[in-house]
Amino acid sequence: MPKYKKGDTVKGKVSGIENYGIFLLMDDGYSGLIHISEISDKFVKSVFDYVELGEIIKAKILEVDDNNKKIKLTIKNLDYRVEDKKELEDKNGFSPLRKMLPKWIEEFKKNKE
Repeated sequence: MPKYKKGDTVKGKVSGIENYGIFLLMDDGYSGLIHISEISDKFVKSVFDYVELGEIIKAKILEVDDNNKKIKLTIKNLDYRVEDKKELEDKNGFSPLRKMLPKWIEEFKKNKE
């Protein structure tokens, strides 16, 4: 039984962004492409305005090629944003943790004595 079927909604990690579309890395070595024409019903000036590299998004399957492990996808009329690792970071990334780490280590050493 095939893992992916036309019409299914799946999650994938943005592994590449080109002027013509978005590449997603799926489970089991499958890769997907969201062609620029499948991003929005409106004019898409720049694909880079829609996703970030490494972001996890949802997409709907248009076509599956199991022999080559390729999937054609769309995000038209789909709330494609997925909340996950981005929630762990604020606009500063992990820099606040990096700044506090030496202080926490010192406090730990003092409390251990």
